[in-house]
Amino acid sequence: MERDQVAALLAGTEGYLSGEEMSRTLGVTRAAVWKEIEALRQAGWPIQSSTRKGYRLAGPPPALSAPYISARLSEGNLFARKVRVEPLVDSTNTWLKHRAASLPTGTALLAEEQSGGRGTHGRSFQSPKGDGLYLSVLIRPHVGLADLLTLTGWVAVAAQEGTARASGAPVDIKWLNDLYLNGRKLCGILTEFTLLAESGEPDYVVIGMGVNMNQTGETFRALGLEGIAASLAGEGYPVERNHLAVCLLEELDRLVRDFPAKRPEYLDRYRAHCVTLGRRVSFDGEGALQTGTVAGVDGDFALQVTGDDGKTHIVSSGTVKMI
Repeated sequence: MERDQVAALLAGTEGYLSGEEMSRTLGVTRAAVWKEIEALRQAGWPIQSSTRKGYRLAGPPPALSAPYISARLSEGNLFARKVRVEPLVDSTNTWLKHRAASLPTGTALLAEEQSGGRGTHGRSFQSPKGDGLYLSVLIRPHVGLADLLTLTGWVAVAAQEGTARASGAPVDIKWLNDLYLNGRKLCGILTEFTLLAESGEPDYVVIGMGVNMNQTGETFRALGLEGIAASLAGEGYPVERNHLAVCLLEELDRLVRDFPAKRPEYLDRYRAHCVTLGRRVSFDGEGALQTGTVAGVDGDFALQVTGDDGKTHIVSSGTVKMI
């Protein structure tokens, strides 16, 4: 545990921190601090030292790090000090759901790799090690079902803004909950919840997202996703994974604070980045596949489509494809 504490102190300090300060803060000897610093260096952490000044972290760690991410979040952030990193899980959403009863609100789980990543409509989500950011968070909003059903739209806004801020990429939203970059899928979002029978309020909500970061064209070809999927690095917007995690958790913290009172603001931001607006689409309507033109996004984040049959359709679920 001391190693994580030393890592957190270094990550949360601008400039140098003396061994004496760290030993005093942690209640251990300076020799114990030095031992943990050497272990972090062996693990690839870029720690610089100065005889007079102490130690400083010269850059991010080589892999996802819970202490580093937590230390980079503000003191009041819901997810600070509740970040976990696992080397391999079946699915970050599934992992949190199975343990929700014993975990505090604000638990954030990141995985280096998923063996059974899931998307919407039961689809699989490819999650190779080192190529993406796989993140899920556990929250318990005190809202009714009507508000809860809009949450995925809110999450799309938070994910779009966090990813764009971290990378500088011109990230778009494809209705309802996919992020796109240069016309191809960059990120999938999956929101799952259980309701309390007595009140109809959520017992818990798990928000999951997977962002493509380092995949190459060859990677996507091997997966049969060439021309369908995009990655940040592949499109010229490389970003360090811990930094992206921090930006996403900052936006998700902001979402939790704003939900559901600031729905009009999130709707405006959603519409500003929704590439589905004005597009020709196919959609499931009245039991059959139909086509039409998207006219807008309503107050519940549902799609308003002017159908080729002359009717106005409100699409709140199902598959919508741009054509």
